[in-house]
Amino acid sequence: MTQGRRRLGRGLEALLGPTSVEDARADGSLTELPVRDIRPNPFQPRHAFDVAQLEELANSMQVSGLLQPIVVREATEGAYELIAGERRWRAAQHLGWDRISAVLRDADDQAVLTFALVENLQRDALSPIDEARGYARLTNDFELSQGDIGEMVGRSRAAVANALRLLKLPDRVQDLVHAGDLSAGHARALVGVDSNGVVAIAKAVVERGLSVRDVETMVRKRSKRPQRKKGTARDPQIRRIEDTLRKRLQTDVVVSPRGKDSGKISVNFYSHDDLARIMEIVLGEPYDG
Repeated sequence: MTQGRRRLGRGLEALLGPTSVEDARADGSLTELPVRDIRPNPFQPRHAFDVAQLEELANSMQVSGLLQPIVVREATEGAYELIAGERRWRAAQHLGWDRISAVLRDADDQAVLTFALVENLQRDALSPIDEARGYARLTNDFELSQGDIGEMVGRSRAAVANALRLLKLPDRVQDLVHAGDLSAGHARALVGVDSNGVVAIAKAVVERGLSVRDVETMVRKRSKRPQRKKGTARDPQIRRIEDTLRKRLQTDVVVSPRGKDSGKISVNFYSHDDLARIMEIVLGEPYDG
């Protein structure tokens, strides 16, 4: 277990209090609440709950009972709002339980979001994008610095900053990261690449299984190519041609007109294998050169 993970575990215990039903019962904080009176956490950073994992948890709870109470705060009209333990609450619903063991806490919105982040981070239950969005919400809604967020969730300031960088990527690339098709390391290497190029590279990474080092090499070579002069108008038809070629060849393509009826097409490749792959697409047959 790493030092960062140990810090996070202690942070969760400090935020949520007793982490087992027995401990909560011993210190008098345990209560039983109607499952129907509990609402989901509106600050839950996780946007998807794996059905198979919920089924597995429900089976475990059916055999062993609830080992760790959920944590709630009072809401309006006699209802309660989850702070931590949404998977356990959902599993209890699946099992048809009428009541569930809970610990009641007095927490504001900032604390609720932090609780949810810490719990999910400890269990590695968040995608890198969900994690980044949670940090962004702490920044935007509560004006917390990256250093403050790091201290609250047991991460370094640099780790928080790196996570937030992922939100600079186009939505299509973020979707690949969220789905687990593209790693956070691959994605961070793509931050700063223009939107057209980054989507093409991201798709190439997924389809061809490129390493992070491969991606970094592609980005470096791309940055060294001649840049168009600022303010130069781009013909919409030229852009469409470039986009079409990028999608077909799965690499960066630049069309440079020269006069009215001439010009050149630059097709980037990043290794001998990459060149052979492009040649096969162009020739329509295996290339052994």
